Amino acid sequence: MTATVARDHARVAYEAFAPFYDPFTAHHDYERWTATLETLARASGLRGHRLLDVACGTGKSFLPFLDRGYHVTACDASPSMVALAAAKAPDRARLEVHDMRALPTLGTFDFVCCLDDALNYLLTTSELTAALTGLRRNLAPDGVIVFDTNSVSAYRTFFASITVVAESDHVMIWEGHAAPSFSAGDAAEASFETLVRDANGTWQRALSVHHQRHHPRVAVEAALRAAGLRGVGIYGMKIDGSVTDGFCEAENSKAVYVARHRDADWTAP
Repeated sequence: MTATVARDHARVAYEAFAPFYDPFTAHHDYERWTATLETLARASGLRGHRLLDVACGTGKSFLPFLDRGYHVTACDASPSMVALAAAKAPDRARLEVHDMRALPTLGTFDFVCCLDDALNYLLTTSELTAALTGLRRNLAPDGVIVFDTNSVSAYRTFFASITVVAESDHVMIWEGHAAPSFSAGDAAEASFETLVRDANGTWQRALSVHHQRHHPRVAVEAALRAAGLRGVGIYGMKIDGSVTDGFCEAENSKAVYVARHRDADWTAP
């Protein structure tokens, strides 16, 4: 699949998805989810309040941190997603457009996040390593990185089924094309179709296509090492957003990784 997918596939997908991202994810409790991630980061040595949110989307992942007193810089590959995020936090956060595979040095941050399976849009090991290297490049010497990746279970369920959200003026349809036999390391494709009723009562159709790859734990840990980082924790996320110690591909919807600089002077309590 990777040979036929355009390099900018994620940007193209989210340019089309942007107007519908918030209503489609309205049921996600970002306040609770980000508080859980912050707790994991604090337990792994996070002390400061300078946050870099990579692949920030419409800002739902960093807004709770602003309310907790963080100084936020955020970026996304999609200009439309960044524009929506900026509109939610005027003059409160620094927003820029960047591809995580070529992330420049934006500052020195205590906490670097890359959430909502953004790393699964990277289809090769070299892309994954490049992105993690960019996260490390922006990390303070004693800083903490938190990111998540989809599990095999997520690809066998959400990415292998249809989800429909219907309102009076629009219908959103997520159709996953993964096989129920999806295996570790496989690639997946899903389509997101929207039907929107305009002022004249006519329906307009839009479509975005989403390409992802499952990254097994062994591949993520190898990419962390290649990027100059070391994992200091891995947790499993359940479908309700709760987190468990340890991670199981068959039982958790996501893996949550916590990492630091490879030579950081810190050990788990």
